[in-house]
This record gives sequence, structure tokens and C-alpha cells, in this order.
Amino acid sequence: MKEYINPGFDTVTIADYQVKINAHGKYFWPVVEDNSEEYFHFYFIGQHEGKEVIYDACLYTLRLQHESELYEIAEHRAALHFPQYKKLSYEEDENGNLKALDAMEEEIGLYMAEVILELQEEEEVKVQEHVMKDEHAEFGIGLDVGLHIEQVTPNVIEKFILDFNAGKLVLDDTMYSFQTEEEEA
Repeated sequence: MKEYINPGFDTVTIADYQVKINAHGKYFWPVVEDNSEEYFHFYFIGQHEGKEVIYDACLYTLRLQHESELYEIAEHRAALHFPQYKKLSYEEDENGNLKALDAMEEEIGLYMAEVILELQEEEEVKVQEHVMKDEHAEFGIGLDVGLHIEQVTPNVIEKFILDFNAGKLVLDDTMYSFQTEEEEA
């Protein structure tokens, strides 16, 4: 039986990605097209135990992490509160418009919104900057990175890579809680 070799540690694969990264003109290679201002998935090359490796990184804002955690708690509480609970799924009609939720889905959605507002008011959910490493990822080494930034930009990504690779990354250990921002009409 052949032993599995993680391709993110393979020198040929690393060289291929170095060419892609250099052609991109940045220190990283985007993994997916649907990145956003608050989330970005990318590869970059760094060192691990004295050898080059490809890092598979997801970098996001703490606000996004906070919202995700609020939603997970609200879903959990809704499942406890409604015996017939099922995850809300939004479907589109033939014109691309969202179909209306049925009465039960609407009630669950309102309940979840109330839970989220209550959690925000009480500042029960707090998040902080972090880098979690997964050395058993299928490709290279996985990094899950949450930073207290307004948005993820190429400059933010490049600064993170430079600091991370130089061993100079300093994380803020402050615990943060966020409020939903009201959209102006």
C-alpha cells in the first residue's frame, strides 16, 4: 500500500504554485471566485519545519466570525424550541426571485432573529484574533485566520503573509462583540 503524500508538501507542486503566484503579481493565489470583502480563501508558500509548504488559508473579519457564531447559536436554540425545526432554505422561483417562506419557516426565522438580537444586546458572544493551523489538511497546511479588520483586501492578505512567514505576526487578544449595523434608507 502506497503511503499518501500531501501534495502541498511536494516540491514539484510547490514550484507550480510559485509560478502561478508570481504570474498573479501578489504573494498569494486565490482559491475560489466567490470571495468577499469579509472572507478570502487563498494559497501561499511558506516554511514548515524548515521546508517549503503550501498553506491553504481562509482569512476573514472578526465581524463575519461573530455573525456566524450568533447564527449557529440561534439555529441551535430554534431546534430546541421547535420540535419540527428544519434549517431554513431559501429557494428561487423561475424568475430568480426568492420564494416566500411558509408560516412555520417564517416563525422560526423570526425566533432566530430575536435570539440573535438578544445575544447581541447582552454581548454574550465574543471573538478574538486567531490563527488555527491544520497540519492534517488534504492539501498543504490549512490555516483558519480571523483578524479584527474592516475588510479583507489584497494588502491585508499580503501583510498577513509577510508577517506570518517572518514569524512576526502579532495577534490582538482583545475579545470583541459586534452589533448589527442598521442600513440607511
